[in-house]
Formats: sequence, C-alpha cells, structure tokens
Amino acid sequence: MLVATDGSETAAKAVSEAADLAAGTRARVHVMTAYQPLRARVASGRAVDPEVGDWHLAQDSRADSILDQACATLRLRGVEAEPHARKGDAADAILDLAEELGTDLIVVGNKGLSGARRFLLGSVPDKVSHHAPCSVLIVHTT
Repeated sequence: MLVATDGSETAAKAVSEAADLAAGTRARVHVMTAYQPLRARVASGRAVDPEVGDWHLAQDSRADSILDQACATLRLRGVEAEPHARKGDAADAILDLAEELGTDLIVVGNKGLSGARRFLLGSVPDKVSHHAPCSVLIVHTT
C-alpha cells in the first residue's frame, strides 16, 4: 500500500485511513511526500540552479518531518512503514513510485484544487485516479 501526504491535517486523515486498512490486513505501507526544489537568489540577484548544491527540500527538515510524523502514526498502530521523498509534481511522483513498488493500493486524500484552477492544473487525486497502475482509495478528508 502507498499513502501520499503533504503534512497537512487533511492528508493526516488519509494516513489514518491507510493505518486502519493496513492494521487489519498486516500490509506494509509506503509513505511518500513530493517536493519541489527550492529556488534561491544570491546577492548578485541570479537564481541558483536547484540541481547545484544543497537546494533540495528533501535535504530539508520539512520533508523529513512530514515523513517521520506519518510513519510514526502508522507504527503506533503496529503497521510497518517505509518513507519515500520524491522530487517533482505530486501526482507524477505518486504514480511513478506506485509503479516502481508494484503497489496494490494507493491511498490519497480528496483535498485538492477546486474551481477553475482544478481544470487548468489538475488535482492530485483526480490525476492519480485516472492514471494509477492499481486501485486507488480517495479518502474524504474535508
């Protein structure tokens, strides 16, 4: 099972649902968070290439904190959890990891973009549900 989280309160509900499912089936849960490289400006005003140096959020405590918290929630319920941080678009990262792991189930929250922005950018649960290599559980979190 793969559960995706961004560390938000609503994503925590999806993690909790994954914990309930996994506890009942003794499934292993892979927990993932997606991140975008940080962009920074140096004194000269030039943008720093995020591929150069340590400008990745995965190296930052935020991604580690998100994964640590979600894995702790799962482990407190007796569920084996493995963290994964992935660079890039959240939906693409979820889909890629699910494929790599041969995941049987992806768990995501329903909170995403709404209104016109959703049609321009696409929501994570929508994209995942349409392109997943396995079943998807969209947890009602709002």
